[in-house]
Order: sequence, then structure tokens, then C-alpha cells
Amino acid sequence: MSLTRRTALTLVAPALHLRAQSKPNILWILGDDLGPQLGCYGHPLVHTPNADRLASEGARFTHCFTTAPVCSPARSAWNTGVYQTTIGAHNHRSHRKDDYRLPDSVRLVSHRLRDAGYFTANVTEVAPGLRVPGKTDFNFQGEKPFEGTHWRQRATGQPFFAQINFTAPHKGPMWPAARKQATLVDPAKVELPPYYPDHPVVRDEVANYLDAVNYWDQQLGMALDALKADGLLENTAIFVFGDNGRCLLRGKQWLYDAGTHVPLIVRMPGQVQPGTVRRDPVIALDITATTLDLAGLPRPALFHGQGLFSGAKPRQEIFTARDRCDMTVERIRAVRDPRYKLIRNFMPERPYTQYNEYITNSYPTQKVLKELHAAGKLNAVQAQWMAPRKPEVELYDHQADPHEVHNLAGQSAHRGAQQRLTKLLEQWIIDTKDQGRTPESEETIAREEPRRN
Repeated sequence: MSLTRRTALTLVAPALHLRAQSKPNILWILGDDLGPQLGCYGHPLVHTPNADRLASEGARFTHCFTTAPVCSPARSAWNTGVYQTTIGAHNHRSHRKDDYRLPDSVRLVSHRLRDAGYFTANVTEVAPGLRVPGKTDFNFQGEKPFEGTHWRQRATGQPFFAQINFTAPHKGPMWPAARKQATLVDPAKVELPPYYPDHPVVRDEVANYLDAVNYWDQQLGMALDALKADGLLENTAIFVFGDNGRCLLRGKQWLYDAGTHVPLIVRMPGQVQPGTVRRDPVIALDITATTLDLAGLPRPALFHGQGLFSGAKPRQEIFTARDRCDMTVERIRAVRDPRYKLIRNFMPERPYTQYNEYITNSYPTQKVLKELHAAGKLNAVQAQWMAPRKPEVELYDHQADPHEVHNLAGQSAHRGAQQRLTKLLEQWIIDTKDQGRTPESEETIAREEPRRN
């Protein structure tokens, strides 16, 4: 019996028992731009004892992906359980100046749980001295998504659904704060991917990101302490994950694994066997589905997630999408199976380095790449980022090439995989009614003021 199936069988009865007596509390803990650079995922330079402890007490998913590599489309998707491309929420930070609404059959998960008797909260003061901005960042308009700002505001005996949106891994004020920790990551020990040049500025940026991950883990510990102090730790299902991949060049905003692969840790006392490791591919929309399962709610007719512990057939492919990010117009789609990833660049004439204010101002590695490229000091792999245009199709054997730098598209030995994945991606675009097929008007793009990612 597979691990996936065995785990599912051990969960069904306890879940029903919980529903029969009292609904469990449900807490989503986010890391903004958090990739799987955690100790429990085998990263040697970070110190993440709180995330590691949660993984030892629950389930760690090794292949969890978000549906978009940037925050607002990803958050619009897993807060509804529907691909962002289906609901018109695919362009980053769009619909900020209009009255765009979700389709009638699509609702926020917080609204569904509120109607089922849950108190919903977007926690802003996690503990004394620890405040977070309560990020939502949806690409649509609607009624207030949450009722309160802390689970402590609920009625006596009322179950809660809450989110804590930690921003520490995101570039911004948390990065300098992370550098004030007593122990910092040594840039000299950082292992650089092959598409980065070995340069002090590059090493420092990667090390600072890992410092920010350590800082995030300290905040995670404070959230867990608050739950424990309130006597809620053992009756709360906890989901820990990232909204998209790491905010380093060729990660966030891009459909390589570095941009969409995120950690997922689920702790449900009495339901998930401690130390469980799940290697089947899942998407963030499955967190939404599992949340509805825990609350005893049915799946809506339009819904793309499936329960993590429902016994559903494991996914064979993962589909991801990237569209406009601020002023940078793009349309890219990808499909990933257990061995290959195929990326389709619908605008290959737009280079990887087309202007983006956020990347220009916040990614020093890009500046280094441009300088070294002008001096002729990049090797062939590093120089790919500076190409004047992108290939129309990229195909990677991510088992043999985890950094996705050797494009196999067009090679006869991999023609079958390319054809098969191309058909799957084309069918997914049709089946999910991908709205990215209709370009935004120039008026719409001009109306959306560029904002930081």
C-alpha cells in the first residue's frame, strides 16, 4: 500500500469523529516568498527549529507548488480554491481601480467557513510586540474577507479559521531586521545555483534571504506559543506554507521550481501521524480543499483543489501560470510531471530582463549579471538570463537537472515527453478556461499603477 493511500485510510475515521463532536480550529501560517529552504527540508545553513518541530509532529510535503510565482494571483487562487487564470485574477495586482468581482459560484474560503459557524480572522497582532500587516492582496473586489484580527475575538466555544501572514522572507524592512540576529548565515558557505555567478554581492543576497527565513521561523515560534498559551494547540489544524517561491532572481515571478515550489507542513493532532513525509505532488489549492473537509463543507461545483487526506488519486501533473507582474507584460504556462517540466513562453520576444521596477530596485544579483555580461565574464549557463529573447518552449528533466538550465526542447530523445506535455497543457488551458488568452488592453495596463511585489 502506498504512503499516500495508507495515510488517507488512517485519517478518515478521526476526521468524522471530530466533526461529530466539535469542529476543529484551522490556522494557516504563511511565509511571504518562502521557498522550501528549511532545516526539515534538508537545507544545511538555516536554523528553523519551530518549522522542523511542526514537521516532526505532523506531515511534511516535499512536492507542494503554488499555482503562480507571485503573491496576488497565488493568494487569489488558494483563498478561493480555483486557478487564478479561471477567475480573471491572473495579472499581478490587477483590479485595484475597478469593481471586478468573482464569478457567482466562487467565494473566499473564509466566507464559506464564516457561514458554517466559524469565526474568521486575519491575525495582525500575533503576540505582544509582534505585529504583521494582515496581507490579503486579492485581484478582485468584494465584501470584507475576515471578521476579526485575532482568534481571541471569537465567541466562547466558537471554532475559528485564521490566517497569519508573515512577511519576513519578503524583500523589504524585514531583511535588515533579519541581519540583526545574533547568528547570521555566512555568505562564503552559501551554495549558489549554476545560473548565478560567484560574486560577493550575489552571495550576500542569498545569505540575507536565508537570514530572513531564520527570522520568519522565530516569528512562527511566537505564533505557536500564543496558541499554546490559549490552550488551543491540540485542537487546531495548522497549515504552514509559502505563497510563492523564494524572492531571488529566477525564483519569484518565474515558473521554474524556484518560483513555485513551497514548503507545506500540516499538523493535525490525532489525525496525522507524526513524522509523515508525503512525496506525491500537491498544489496550494489542495490546502483549501482540506480546510473545507475539516469544516465538514462540500466542494463547490467550480473548484480545483482536492483533499490532502481524502484518499483522492495523487496528481500526476502540476500546472502553473505567470502573467503580468506590475508593468511587465508576460504570459507563461507550465506543466510538470514526475520527471519533466514543459514551459511555454507565449511572448518569447520579451527577454527575461525586460524592465520591472521591483526587480531593478530590489535584486542586486540582476545588476551584477548585467555588469558581468557586458564584460564578457558570464559562462554559458549564466548568460542564458541575458538572452535577447526567450525560447518558445523550454523542456527540463528536473530529476537530472534540478536547477532547470539544460533545455531539452526539440531534442529527439525527449520528443515524446514534449509532445505529451504540450497536449496536456493545451487541454488544461481549454478545460480551465484560461482567461490569459485574452490580452489586457493598453488602457487597463496604464490604469494599474506599478507597485512593489
